[in-house]
Amino acid sequence: MNDMLYLGMGYLGAGLGAGIVLMGAAKGIGQLAASAMEGTARQPEAGGAIRTSMIIAAALIEGLGFFALVICLLIAMNFSGPKQPSADHNTAVEAHK
Repeated sequence: MNDMLYLGMGYLGAGLGAGIVLMGAAKGIGQLAASAMEGTARQPEAGGAIRTSMIIAAALIEGLGFFALVICLLIAMNFSGPKQPSADHNTAVEAHK
């Protein structure tokens, strides 16, 4: 029963982590786009440079968001969770004694 609790809490944590990461990335890209639009409205001749800088920064934010999402999915797959000892391990321990 304890293993199932551990597994369930791991899935819950991974899901919450993925959601928080993606909401943070979306908020960052939204603020970036809003600032770029405001900058272009104030100084239209700098629109091309502002757009280029915005696209580069948005790509970096998305890359970080995807990296964090992959980490959360790896946690959900429970690569670091407790493993059940295999039969080979038990026989090796018994043979060593």
